[in-house]
Amino acid sequence: MIRPLVSLAALGLAANPAFAMELKSADLAEGAMFPAGQVCSDYGGGNIAPALSWSGVPENAKSLAITIYDPDAASGWWHWLVVNMPPNTTSLAQGAGSGKAQLPQGAQEAANSYGNSTYDGPCPPQGSGTHHYQITLWALPDAKAEADLSGAPDAVGRWLEKHALARARLTPVYRK
Repeated sequence: MIRPLVSLAALGLAANPAFAMELKSADLAEGAMFPAGQVCSDYGGGNIAPALSWSGVPENAKSLAITIYDPDAASGWWHWLVVNMPPNTTSLAQGAGSGKAQLPQGAQEAANSYGNSTYDGPCPPQGSGTHHYQITLWALPDAKAEADLSGAPDAVGRWLEKHALARARLTPVYRK
C-alpha cells in the first residue's frame, strides 16, 4: 500500500518563522519617490532621516541596525548606518541622529560613504536614472557591532550581512 506524503506546511510546521520582521515608514513607501524632506540639501531637500518603525524582531536578537544603501551608485553608496540599537527598540523618529531627534541609548552612527557619521539623503547625479535606496533593518546576535565604525562603510555592511539573524527591507526610489 502506498501512503500519501503529508507536507510540513499542511501540518502547520512550515519552515518560515511565525513572525517575520516588518519595516515601515510614515515618510516613505515601497517603490515610491523619496519626499523632499529626506532628500539631500544640494537638491533643495531637508536632508532629514525618515521616520521608521518595525515589528517581528526575533527574540534572540541582542541588537539592531538600520542602513540605507544605494546599489545603483557606481560602486554602491552608503547613506546611513546606525548600529548597536537595543533589541527592544521599535522605531526611529524622523530626524533621528541628525540633531532633530535622539537615537536610542547605546546606538551609534557609523561613517557613511560621504565620510559623515550621520544621515545623508538621496543625492544621485542628475541624469543617472532611478536609484533604489535599500533601507534595511538588521536583527543581530551580538550586543555590539564588532566592526570599525569610523572606517569604510562597506566593511560594516559586510559585517552586518555575515552576522544577521533576520532582516527586513523597504526600498523607495529617487531620480534627478
